[in-house]
Amino acid sequence: MYVPLCLLAGSIMAGEVPLYKDASVPVEARVRDLLGRMTLREKAGQMAQIERTVVSSRALAELGAGSVLSSGGSAPHDRASPSDWASMVDDAQRLALSSRLAISILYGTDAVHGHNNVLAATVFPHNAGLGASRDAELVRKIGEATALEVRATGIHWAFAPCVAVCRDPRWGRCYESYNEDPEIVRSLTTLVTGLQGRPPAGHPHGYPFLRSVRENVLACAKHFVGDGGTHKGINEGNTICSLEDLERIHMKPYIDCITQGVATVMASYSQWNGQPLHASRYLLTDVLKGKLGFQGFVVTDLEGIDRLSEPQGSDYRYCIAQSVNAGTDMVMIPFRFEKFGRSSVLGGVGGDTNPSLLDVIGCKKHRQLAREAVRKSLVLLKNGKNQNEPFLPLAKNAKRILVAGTHADNIGYHCGGWTMSWNGDSGKITRGTTILEAI
Repeated sequence: MYVPLCLLAGSIMAGEVPLYKDASVPVEARVRDLLGRMTLREKAGQMAQIERTVVSSRALAELGAGSVLSSGGSAPHDRASPSDWASMVDDAQRLALSSRLAISILYGTDAVHGHNNVLAATVFPHNAGLGASRDAELVRKIGEATALEVRATGIHWAFAPCVAVCRDPRWGRCYESYNEDPEIVRSLTTLVTGLQGRPPAGHPHGYPFLRSVRENVLACAKHFVGDGGTHKGINEGNTICSLEDLERIHMKPYIDCITQGVATVMASYSQWNGQPLHASRYLLTDVLKGKLGFQGFVVTDLEGIDRLSEPQGSDYRYCIAQSVNAGTDMVMIPFRFEKFGRSSVLGGVGGDTNPSLLDVIGCKKHRQLAREAVRKSLVLLKNGKNQNEPFLPLAKNAKRILVAGTHADNIGYHCGGWTMSWNGDSGKITRGTTILEAI
């Protein structure tokens, strides 16, 4: 059984110390005790992940939502500082701990190339660049640095790594894939160990692992499975292939993530031979949890279950039933929490933020690591007219250097997507040095 999501907080009744709060009791016994105290509505609430913009006393204290996320770069406010993020997470946690059973929340974010939604955090190259580096240890170190910056803001869960094997460069999200070769993608799943820590020898296969609540975060292997192999590279499309090819190409990286103790897996928007992954009991339960032995929990993608009916979300009870019965354990709703609670009933890693960690966000050590990652991920196609007249390195005594193109002086374009927002932006969106400024 997974380490309980949340076993923190105040007493149920004056003088009573519930068994699930007794740290000396085995985890499984504490979980059984907690589940025995929960109502059906509270259990449904724990399966819900809501967006930070709908956080309220009712959502967390009364209805007991189990998780909160910042979707697509959603921040406390424009250009929010790291301490603003930490305060927001603490405020949400306090609401959760005021609930009847005082179950803390998990807070998640798309920290996919560093803590990329936070102003002045270290931004690392995207997966496509890191794939070019072929450096598994570098990727592990990036995960380690990212975990520290994420935990500094109180967040427990990073929706990374994306282990898609991109087979068609027409896919608009191919930059989120390490490579078209599954073996290269497999070698770079070391981000999981960087984020969560390295499991000790003898750690049971398939069970989640988290080395330190203070310095590590839960990882999330995504998007299960075949998101990089859709027909004609259509985003959220249909991956048409045999089970053998699905396993040989697209499923292999998940085996490596599971071996490293990955805590969570996110289902894909895509389909496999016409069946939506969010409704595939065969792939989510029989294969992922059965054949591959994954013992963590499966989370949906943002409004992923809504896509199971036409128009999207029109038959919400049906969508919930299809996805939960297929094997998803948490639903990234993210806005219609009240409706989810009604429909689902009818049909740990807690901890406050640590201000002492705030100084690691964008620190010199992490930026040096990012510079190393950039150097190792660059691919030089041609260097001057011939080997005898190389263009690089630039001559230091050059009187004039032509720097062409609108992207040359735009930090937002340098960083790309999933930086401050899901699709990125133009201009001085975060701290950094442009190519023009550097030259």
